[in-house]
Amino acid sequence: MPTLTAVQPQLEQFQIEADAFLKQHPDLEKVEILYAGFCGPLRGKWLPAEMLSKLCEGAVRLPLSTVALDIWGVDVPATGLAIERGDPDGICIPVPGTLKIVPWAKVPTAQILVTLFEIEEQKPTPLDPRYVLETAQRKFQDIGLTPVVATELEFYLTDIEPGPTGLPQPPFIPGTNQRLEASQIYDLDVMAQFEPFLTQINRACQVQGIPADTTIAEFGHGQFEINLLHVPDALKAADHCLLFKRIIRQIARKHAMDVTFMPKPYGNESGSGFHVHTSVLDAKGTNIFSATSQEANPTLRHAVGGLLDTLLDMQILFAPHANSYRRLQPGSYAPITCCWGYDHRAAAIRVPATHGKGARLEHRVAGADANPYLVVTALLEGIYLGLQNKSDPGSPITTDTDLSSYDHLTGSWETAINRWQHSKSAQNMSSQEFHHMYTVSRTAEHEVFARTVTEFECQTYAKKV
Repeated sequence: MPTLTAVQPQLEQFQIEADAFLKQHPDLEKVEILYAGFCGPLRGKWLPAEMLSKLCEGAVRLPLSTVALDIWGVDVPATGLAIERGDPDGICIPVPGTLKIVPWAKVPTAQILVTLFEIEEQKPTPLDPRYVLETAQRKFQDIGLTPVVATELEFYLTDIEPGPTGLPQPPFIPGTNQRLEASQIYDLDVMAQFEPFLTQINRACQVQGIPADTTIAEFGHGQFEINLLHVPDALKAADHCLLFKRIIRQIARKHAMDVTFMPKPYGNESGSGFHVHTSVLDAKGTNIFSATSQEANPTLRHAVGGLLDTLLDMQILFAPHANSYRRLQPGSYAPITCCWGYDHRAAAIRVPATHGKGARLEHRVAGADANPYLVVTALLEGIYLGLQNKSDPGSPITTDTDLSSYDHLTGSWETAINRWQHSKSAQNMSSQEFHHMYTVSRTAEHEVFARTVTEFECQTYAKKV
């Protein structure tokens, strides 16, 4: 067994947590080990409950290449992480406070998030998205500041079965043979019809310590938004978001439905975004974004300026997949202009409040498909640079502002990858290894889409050119 000096205190603390948990849940049968890589679903393995001590001892492993599996769950040879170097294992290190009961499981089950620790290097792998965020959060801790983060997540409920063409289709309204086929924005009747599903989500959140808040029916057919409360820990906020997505999907299946976090599952419906609210506390717990007037104070302006300065360079983190760019198009409800405003939802960075504990900014660019750890990392990096450089965001937009003169987010996946690849800000965000591997990962996925001939292409061109 390799020595784990760097994480030994964490493992010892988890042993205490695990012992108490097993005592509280003596009927527990299995534990699900959950790991989040660059993209795609959570991956991991199951442990019999009596083998939980293996996790405490650092004896549970996953291949380090798991971090960079593509959206299809396949190794990306260009990363050189898998068979090219023997596909070495990493040690699964439990994330404190994430050992929770799984309320939807058929047998008594718990789950826990883990990160990966490199055996040879005796350190966390710099590729782990959670570690990347931890590194960004540490920059604030080093200057006596604490980011406070909350997330808002939009998603579509869909039928458990795809439509005739294989595409998602809206679900049936519970108790009827009618599908949701009309605009439902803020429709309380629609929410009442899906109340059993929404209620079970809230109950699962309570069991797992996820701070769920407001629920609304959104524009699209079967589209909802659920907000999570602010927490003074960016890592915990991202954990909450990641596990919340799992809750939504699992509860939907319990109700004979499915859910998609595709940013644009329907071409003519609104897209699903992932909005992040952020403020920053000083060592005394004072919100440094709070002003004495309705105008943003200089600190908040600097933070907004830093986010705008890095927005294009970081776009691939906010829009990582092919479908992401269907949402970021003119005429959509998604922000596509590099600008800010006070209460203006066309702005990429919105400032909902400027005074008191609620003074904050809202980053509105990311799609629901984005990795929460990497999105929040990009936000913290932009805010940090803005504070350090005293960045000027310019004037806020108003309803009369001509947006044509502003920089626009790209609608091209390839352009976003290239911008990230050659950006100094992106290279400095984390390690050079992470920057390179993430570039390779996104490039490989783009290449698969670029060479794949679709049914629609054949229908359009096969007999007409």
